[in-house]
Amino acid sequence: MILTVTPNPALDLTYRVAALQPGETHRAAPPAVRAGGKGLNVARVLAQTGVPAFVLTTAGGAPGVRLADDLEASALPAELIPVGSDTRSSVAIVDESTGETTIVNETGGPLTAAEWSALHDAAERLALPATCVVGSGSLPPEAPETFYAELVAIASARGLPSVVDAVGGALLRAAEAGASVVKPNRRELADTTGLDDPVAGARTLLDAGAGLVLVSLGAEGMLAVPHSGDPVHARLPHPLTGNATGAGDAAVAAVASLLAAGIADPGALLRRATAWSAAAVLAPLAGELDPTYPELEARLVTT
Repeated sequence: MILTVTPNPALDLTYRVAALQPGETHRAAPPAVRAGGKGLNVARVLAQTGVPAFVLTTAGGAPGVRLADDLEASALPAELIPVGSDTRSSVAIVDESTGETTIVNETGGPLTAAEWSALHDAAERLALPATCVVGSGSLPPEAPETFYAELVAIASARGLPSVVDAVGGALLRAAEAGASVVKPNRRELADTTGLDDPVAGARTLLDAGAGLVLVSLGAEGMLAVPHSGDPVHARLPHPLTGNATGAGDAAVAAVASLLAAGIADPGALLRRATAWSAAAVLAPLAGELDPTYPELEARLVTT
C-alpha cells in the first residue's frame, strides 16, 4: 500500500468553454467536481493501474464535507483529519478551441499546531503497513516547511522509499532529509534553487541529499538527474495537446509504483513517469490516465 499525504487538498472544479476570451463573459455547463490535490490525484492514478493506495489528507467546512463525500464515492481508502479552515478550491478552465487549460488555485487556510500534530501522528501510524510514502502538493499558509522532511524521516525509519513533489523550502528540506526521489517541474526547481538550468538546479538538490531528481519539462518531456552518470531526457516524438492538470501527479504515481515494487533504476523510473504523465494529458480530468499509457512508454525517445 502506497501512502499519499496531502496537507492542502482542494475541491477541483473543471469548466469547459468553447473558446476562452480574457475580459469576456462565458457560459459553461456545470463543472466537473471532484476531491483533488496532488496526493489525491496520485492515489487515483495508482488505483486505476491496480496499485493499492491510501489517502491521508485534511478536510474542513462545507467544501471538506463535499471532498469527503467524493472520496467515499470514488472508493479511495482514506483518513481525513478535521481542520477549522475550509478546504480550498481549484478551478480549471479548459479552452476547447485550443486544448489549453487555465488554472486558478486558492491558497487554503492555515492549520493549527494541534492539526499539524494530528496529521503527523496519523502519517506515523499509517506508514506501518505502507510500501512507499508520498508527500505531495503545496503547503497551506504558515505551514512548517519541515513537514515533508518529517514524512521522509518517517519513511526512512521504517526502511521505506519516499517521493516528494513540492517547491521552495519544503522541497529543499525534503532533499536534505534524504528523499528517495524529488519531482519538481522546471519552474518549481528554479524557484527553489535560483538556477534556471534544470541540470544545475537538480544537482543542488542531489548535493543536499536527494537520491534522484526528476524534473518535469512540460511538452518537452522529463529529465532524470542521478548522483552518478549523465542526466537522461525522455520525451515523445511529438508533443501532445490536452489537459495537463495532474500530469505531474501521474509522474509521481509512476515513480511510487516502481519504488514500492523494489525498482529504483533511474531509467525505469524516468520512462514510466514520462509515459504516465503524457497519458494524464490525454485524460479528461486530473487523477486519470488515458489507457494508451503502455503504448506511450514504448514510443518514448530517450537521450
